Amino acid sequence: MQKYERGANRIGASRLQQISHILQVPVEFFFEGAPSAPAPHGSNGSALSMVEIDDFVSNSGGLRLIRGFMRIDNADLRRRIVMLVQEIAGDDD
Repeated sequence: MQKYERGANRIGASRLQQISHILQVPVEFFFEGAPSAPAPHGSNGSALSMVEIDDFVSNSGGLRLIRGFMRIDNADLRRRIVMLVQEIAGDDD
């Protein structure tokens, strides 16, 4: 992550779009100071902080989940997995 934060490496547009899709946030969310960039919401409706998102993507379980999810080519199956996780978590969205 530090390479991306310092600008040594850049995330390509398609990768940024994939990340935004996985996290269910608009791409604009990743740009500081962007007008009308809403924060992502947790299962209880409260806004997720960048710290919470960073914690998720920095631990091995979160990374394994993201990597596995991204390897699923079937969009309908991915949608059903998200729905399953939301139901397990008690998310009413």
